[in-house]
Amino acid sequence: MTALAFDTLAYAKEMEAAGFSREQAEAFAAAQGKILKEAFAATELATKTDVNGVRVELKAEIQDVRTELKAEIQDVRTEMLRLENKMEANKHEILKWVIGTMVAQTALIVAVIAFLK
Repeated sequence: MTALAFDTLAYAKEMEAAGFSREQAEAFAAAQGKILKEAFAATELATKTDVNGVRVELKAEIQDVRTELKAEIQDVRTEMLRLENKMEANKHEILKWVIGTMVAQTALIVAVIAFLK
């Protein structure tokens, strides 16, 4: 927990310079110090060490996420290449079927024409 630096003596002197009696200034300074101490005791403040610890943890988590993303992207690229290769192979197969069908249709048309003559 972070300690609060509150100079009650300086505060009391300022109060005295503003016209308060010494007793009043000291009482106000003590009360103000107590209020601030209680307020900070009830609040958990982060220290530089806390912030640096979180920073290091976040940096590590970000690096882990980047590593995982790179692996996933590589997996997607590999799958895309596999699919492209499969599509290329299928394209040739489809082209063979289309040409074969065209030859068969042409032969059928020629046979029908020959039959009708």
